[in-house]
Amino acid sequence: MRFLHTMLRVKDLDRALEFFVDKLGLRLTRKTEYPNGRFTLAFLETGAEGDSAQVELTYNWDQTEVYPTGRFFGHLAYGVEDIHATCARLQAAGVVIHRPPRDGRMAFVKSPDGHSIELLQIGAALEPAEPWKSMPNTGEW
Repeated sequence: MRFLHTMLRVKDLDRALEFFVDKLGLRLTRKTEYPNGRFTLAFLETGAEGDSAQVELTYNWDQTEVYPTGRFFGHLAYGVEDIHATCARLQAAGVVIHRPPRDGRMAFVKSPDGHSIELLQIGAALEPAEPWKSMPNTGEW
């Protein structure tokens, strides 16, 4: 058995793709529309060698309300080479760092639909550094 993908429901596919692809750095591998079912599926991956896991974004064309938290999942987790640089890049792109990497190891951000994204430092934690070291949490993650 091997892990295939995690599915997340999104209200606005373009906005979700802007976050996951343009800001977070995932790659869109395929996007398929299903007119009879009135939905679109978009599959994303990291592109890292040996990493076949994917995120499936499901866009239901007729969904007008924001999905409640229990309908779209808990969180996705990604290992990053430099947690401080990753958070700085995301923050510069307008992404709120809900749980800053005060410990040099872990941070949380959210997608436009409120999906919680955990970022984990690959290997040993980095030395705690500002502005993260003294930054408080923002909202929930």
